[in-house]
Amino acid sequence: MAPDESEKARRKAYRLLALRSHSEGELEAKLKASGFSEAAMAGALARCRGLGYLDDGKYARQRARDLAVNRLYGDRRISADLRGKGISEALLREAIAAAREELGAGEAIGRLLAKQGAAPDEDLDRRRKERLIRGLMARGFSRGLIFSVFKDKNTETGEDGFHGDDGE
Repeated sequence: MAPDESEKARRKAYRLLALRSHSEGELEAKLKASGFSEAAMAGALARCRGLGYLDDGKYARQRARDLAVNRLYGDRRISADLRGKGISEALLREAIAAAREELGAGEAIGRLLAKQGAAPDEDLDRRRKERLIRGLMARGFSRGLIFSVFKDKNTETGEDGFHGDDGE
C-alpha cells in the first residue's frame, strides 16, 4: 500500500462523512467500491473512528429516531433499514427501543391515520380499512399492533375479508 493510497482513502472517507453520517459497513463498502486496498480502508476507518466521526451506535440511534419519529415507520421497516446499513442486531434493537421511548408505535399509527383523515375508532368501510391496514403493514408495523389499535377482532381473524398482507 502506497502512502498516497492511504491518504486518498482517508480523504474520500472524510468527504463521504461530510455529506452525511454513515455506518461503518456503508463507509467500508463505498471505499471498497472506489478500489482502495484493504489496508488503506482499514487505516481510513480506524482514523475516522479515532476522531469520533464513525460510531455505529450513535448512527443507529439517529437513524432509528429519524425513521420512527419523522417518517413514522414501524419497527420492522426500521430494523430492515438498519440491517441493510450493516448495523448489528444488538445495536439496532437498542436504537429502536430508544426511538420508541420518544414516540411509541401505537402513537405513530395514530399520527399516520390522522394524516389520512381517519381514526381507529371511526366507523370505516371495509375497503378503506383494508387499505389503511395494508399501508400500515407496508410501513413496518406488525399486524397485532395494527389490529390492537383498531380494536377490531373481526379484522384480526379475517372475517371481514382481509386475509393477509396483500389483501387477498
